[in-house]
Amino acid sequence: MRIGMLAGDLDCPGSNAVVRAFARKGIQVYGWEIVAIRDGWAGLRENRAVPIGPREIDETLTRDRPLLSSSRGPVKPGDSLHGLDALVVLGGEDAVAGAAKLAADGVQVVVVPATIRNDVMATDATFGFDTAVQIAADALDRCRTTAESHERALVVEVSGRDSGWIALHAGLAGGADVIVGPERPFDLSQVLARVTRRFERGRAPIVVLAEGALPDGIPVPNGVATWLSEEISRHTGKEARAVAVSQDSGRPTAADRELGTRFGLRAADAVHAGESGVMVALRGTDLGTVPLAAAAGRKTVSPARYREVEALLG
Repeated sequence: MRIGMLAGDLDCPGSNAVVRAFARKGIQVYGWEIVAIRDGWAGLRENRAVPIGPREIDETLTRDRPLLSSSRGPVKPGDSLHGLDALVVLGGEDAVAGAAKLAADGVQVVVVPATIRNDVMATDATFGFDTAVQIAADALDRCRTTAESHERALVVEVSGRDSGWIALHAGLAGGADVIVGPERPFDLSQVLARVTRRFERGRAPIVVLAEGALPDGIPVPNGVATWLSEEISRHTGKEARAVAVSQDSGRPTAADRELGTRFGLRAADAVHAGESGVMVALRGTDLGTVPLAAAAGRKTVSPARYREVEALLG
């Protein structure tokens, strides 16, 4: 069999671990030919396939640069798969949707959930998320030192789009004073009240704001983090600044390398078993597969979880 692997969404730390594990098991155990599709869906349409063997996957586990580059926009019905017998797609919500279309056309396709946002349904975790949280938490540690030395507030913006998992986990790990997610509009007065209390206690407040978060009832055309820092400064009379932290790249954590390896091995077993239209999913500590229909949509942080965190922050 000739199996292709592609990244359907954005690059994600830990993808090399998936490719390495899948290729090793596919070649050594099942005797497959494995090819990496460069530039995602566009590369599949244009047959940008590169063979993967032991030489290509050696020492890839800790590299920052991914073996699979990505692009959006899946192949269309009737497009050629250039002799592939099956396809493994790494990605998030968009990759699941694209793979579902291929599966409906009779292509054997298996998805591995890959996104730093951890927003894929039907799996407890995606690889790349742990790395993103660690990068953000490390940034918060450095930001706190700067904020305290200058007695200023910092609004730290992290990735998230429509889900606040990174903000929630990094904010808790980094000791944030306020955590704002995109799932619900935030109350500016509540944020200002918490920041003011922190200043009154002699602390430099840290606000973690997920990309995509918006205030309740206040139109902000763009730059919410900058706008919020200006509101904090105006309300408290203290200096406040906005800081953006990127988590899309970086050396993957040990947890993401281990999880990516397990995902790759399980994906190989799924392909070998003839499964199609499925996604590898983590439930507790166990790996299995779920239909792509169960993985459709976006997993977000629940209001109850935010209330639980707010009670902790005080």
